[in-house]
Amino acid sequence: MIVSLDTLRVYLDEQDNRPEAFTKHKLTSKGFHSEVVIQDFPLREKAVFLHIRRRRWLNEDIGKVVSRDWDSVAKGTRYTKSFADFLKAVLG
Repeated sequence: MIVSLDTLRVYLDEQDNRPEAFTKHKLTSKGFHSEVVIQDFPLREKAVFLHIRRRRWLNEDIGKVVSRDWDSVAKGTRYTKSFADFLKAVLG
């Protein structure tokens, strides 16, 4: 976590827990997808940015890279869904 005068940045890496959809497959960890930055609710008058890296695995049974499907960003924005809903309610 990095805090400056007007910004709070939180860095999150997905843990190495295999997706439930692939429990019967042989998976090998292959690092992370590119970092995604999303904006969340302000905290103590600071802008909050979440820097998230999703893990990826090689499914050796089918030879393809797989990852968990995250649905945390509101469509067409870089905000979390809850923050985007809040802004819609306040700003219209």
